[in-house]
Amino acid sequence: MNDSAKHGGSWWQRLTGGLKRTSGSIGAAISDLVMRGPLSPERIVEIEETLIRADLGVDVATRMATVMGEGRYKNLAEVKDVLAAEVEKVLTPVAKPLVPAATKPFVILVVGVNGSGKTTTIGKLAARFCAEGKAVMIAAGDTFRAAAIDQLKIWGTRTGVPVIAREPGADAAGLAFDALDQARRQGCDVLLIDTAGRLQNRSELMGELEKIIRVMKKLEPAAPHAVLLVLDATVGQNALSQVDVFLKTAGVTGLVMTKLDGTARGGILVAIAAKYRLPVHFIGVGESVDDLAPFAAKDFARAIAGMD
Repeated sequence: MNDSAKHGGSWWQRLTGGLKRTSGSIGAAISDLVMRGPLSPERIVEIEETLIRADLGVDVATRMATVMGEGRYKNLAEVKDVLAAEVEKVLTPVAKPLVPAATKPFVILVVGVNGSGKTTTIGKLAARFCAEGKAVMIAAGDTFRAAAIDQLKIWGTRTGVPVIAREPGADAAGLAFDALDQARRQGCDVLLIDTAGRLQNRSELMGELEKIIRVMKKLEPAAPHAVLLVLDATVGQNALSQVDVFLKTAGVTGLVMTKLDGTARGGILVAIAAKYRLPVHFIGVGESVDDLAPFAAKDFARAIAGMD
């Protein structure tokens, strides 16, 4: 599989294992419907409803049900093939690697609600970029949460990456400006900037993100070069509204989906891809550094369909 070489052949096992709850819930429901005999129009509607409940989205569910209504399937393996093929069609256009450009530093603003795995994702990305030989810096821009600042300092120690941080409550835009200035002077390749993730007051969040971006542009007009939205798969349909909010507030350029190993709702990534067509750069299926990997459409589609 696409990234398995880097993971000693174990990424595929982690991906299929992580998506077991998702593939299991979809597979069990469809297998029950398919194995009951010829697919009547009523049964096709049931399949469609099952896929919608699995968070795959109305478009994918309708198309899948239509395709299945046109064919006759002898066994569940054939049904899984159809499901994987339909999911792959949706995901292939959005499966795009995040490749930092030659611009130094390549500034990545990381956004997302608290609890989405944003801070951990920054640490894992820092480790990944370091492993690729890049000089990385982290800015602890979620100045509202002392825990987020401490967590990034731990990741910095673990990866040997400098972390620019201030006391809790400090001005996030000023911190981002200083971090960008230092990253430029030190010749860093990548600057990862954490941000506050509260959605209770969207206008306040919007104002802060806009200020961070505005202040950075004084030093680097093209910054940020990427805006990554980290989504927690376990929230299901709520992830769609999060994409909506952060697209408007921060101009999201790509997605990272975490916690796919802890949910039966992994299909939400398919619904998001179908609706927003934003690049999906990485997915996470666990806590260790190696559990965040570049997104591969075919691998994900096969895993969600429960294929070996």
